[in-house]
Amino acid sequence: MAIIGNIIKGFIEVKDALTFETNPIEEQQQVLRQLLEKAKDTEFGKFYGFKELLESEDLEHSFAERVPYFDYDSIQNNWWHKIHQQKKNITWPGNPTYFALSSGTTGKESKRIPVTDDMVHAIRQAGIKQVFALSNFDLPPDFFEKEIMMLGSSTDLTERNQRLEGEISGISASNIPSWFRGYYKPGQEISKMEDWDERVQKIAENAHKWDIGAISGIPSWIELMLQKVIAYHDIKHIHEIWPNLQVYTSGGVAFGPYEKSFNALMGKQITIIDTYLASEGFIAFQARPETTSMKLITDNGIYFEFVPFHPDYINPDGSLSPNAPVLTLSEVEDGKEYVLLISTVSGTWRYVIGDTIEFTDIDKAEIKITGRTKFFLNTVGSQLSVNKMDDAIKILEDEFGIKIPEYTLCAKRIEGEFYHCWYLGTEDEAKGQDLAARLDSYLKEANKNYKVARSKALEGVEITVVQPNVFYEWNARNKKKGGQVKMERVMGEEKFKEWEAFAQKISTA
Repeated sequence: MAIIGNIIKGFIEVKDALTFETNPIEEQQQVLRQLLEKAKDTEFGKFYGFKELLESEDLEHSFAERVPYFDYDSIQNNWWHKIHQQKKNITWPGNPTYFALSSGTTGKESKRIPVTDDMVHAIRQAGIKQVFALSNFDLPPDFFEKEIMMLGSSTDLTERNQRLEGEISGISASNIPSWFRGYYKPGQEISKMEDWDERVQKIAENAHKWDIGAISGIPSWIELMLQKVIAYHDIKHIHEIWPNLQVYTSGGVAFGPYEKSFNALMGKQITIIDTYLASEGFIAFQARPETTSMKLITDNGIYFEFVPFHPDYINPDGSLSPNAPVLTLSEVEDGKEYVLLISTVSGTWRYVIGDTIEFTDIDKAEIKITGRTKFFLNTVGSQLSVNKMDDAIKILEDEFGIKIPEYTLCAKRIEGEFYHCWYLGTEDEAKGQDLAARLDSYLKEANKNYKVARSKALEGVEITVVQPNVFYEWNARNKKKGGQVKMERVMGEEKFKEWEAFAQKISTA
């Protein structure tokens, strides 16, 4: 009998039963006031008159009118560069303890996002909220006695200018509470290994020693880790070595494109729970099994704003145009896409995080991630967002009986005409011409803007099929293997030339 598991599950259920219904809109108003109050004496707070703002009767709209949007470059060049010069009280009181190195998707140098002690606390509190939400998933008591495999970036953080740097998953794992360390795998020693391939090899070698009940991490890297464990132990699926694996907590990217290839590694069905942990903070998690949507964490150090995701408001580089309107949580609508802005206890203000989301239940503040502003393909008016691309890939998987965990594309000129050139990563046999014809026909049916573009300047679709490892090696080339990586779903023509040369080289090696 799982005595400890019953105690833990009982405590979680009691805590959940004693938790009253909350009002996300009121929580957000309170969070904004708390942020402005704490930051009013910083350089940023003085410059934008936070003290005066706090006297406003309409705080949310006054805040939006006074403080501009910031992307990474603008807030870095105007404010955060002072933090690197050891100056204090710039955009948040004191100095940050950490800098989170963002995954990036362009191959450029990683962004360095401040992570304060307040943010570390907020991330931990969000994790606790997610644990309590497990009471909704009706997991058996023995689940709460099993070990948890957390596969992220290295916890061996780098010291630079008296601060520690690493990816947010590494920072979070290095701050896990002491009581949790007995459950945490692969353990501190293996987690500190910088080389991802060496770390996964050690996981494979030690896998038989652990009783894993849950795994957590980016889908693509989790799949590679599971494949390595399966191959090392010469077994058919992961449940032969981890029979009690019951939960996978996904994050970083949409799980949908990986669902089919992920399930092929399982011996039985497990519970999939989505999370939304970005370099800038813990934003949302799936709180109930009836939906795959995630609940925004509206009472925990992050204030959210939303810009309608419309071509008129998005510049070619993914940034927002100055005239882009902004909405509060009380003004959004179900079923519509928005660009997400955040202000946080790490001193990010009206920050364009780069993700697009759609509300699925406003009363519960539930969302799903639909893509990235930089991955919005609007060449010749096709208006393709990542969620539309993901839907098309799922159609190909279902109708052709194949698995396509990775893809990328470019609107490319061929002999003066525009084509959508796709690369699909699959280990299954498939003909590019057949896939291209079906993908093209589906997008015409599903997206009227794409259909119009195909009748005018968009000449056609081309598909090249490659092995999934080409995508993983591309990320490794950019020093992102195993990290919080978001594979470029859409590339510009110049970057796509590099990709095509690389893909050909790897495929013929």
